[in-house]
Amino acid sequence: MTDEPAEVDHAVGIPDAYQRLWVPHRMAYISSNHTGPSAGSSPDGSCPFCEAPKRSDEEALIVHRGEHAYVLLNLFPYNSGHLLVCPYRHVGLYDEATEAEVQEVASLTQTAMRVLREDSRCDGFNIGMNQGAIAGAGVAAHLHQHVVPRWAADANFFPIIAGTKALPVLLGDTWRSLHDAWPA
Repeated sequence: MTDEPAEVDHAVGIPDAYQRLWVPHRMAYISSNHTGPSAGSSPDGSCPFCEAPKRSDEEALIVHRGEHAYVLLNLFPYNSGHLLVCPYRHVGLYDEATEAEVQEVASLTQTAMRVLREDSRCDGFNIGMNQGAIAGAGVAAHLHQHVVPRWAADANFFPIIAGTKALPVLLGDTWRSLHDAWPA
């Protein structure tokens, strides 16, 4: 007799209204130290948004450098062309940004929208800032605005519009890992 289920269906649990989209590549993001008060910091504790401007544009995926803020591609995008607009200064919350930083982040966001519309022919955008780790900020200690291009037929934000969840690990892999780790 084996401890492993004969069919995957036995390990699924109670059926619900969600379809599953398996995206195991997202596990790199989830397991890369994105927890706690310094959420999103590098393994050495450095801030990726403070470090990026020290590198070449190509290496850091920086699209544009302004005087007080810059634009770069998101390493873990929700959609192709997902941009981040960040002040250079290490500041965590929008109300802590200077007027010059706020103005340039807003201006660069508008420019990002124009460039994305022209370049990728997107139909719309999701734009926003997650303030603090509890609000979903991947890098909570450094302010950044998301500019996510959207198309009429894209398939992101699954739970909201399609009743589907993106799961980063296959059920079989999760089962094996938990089974092997469970105390005897």
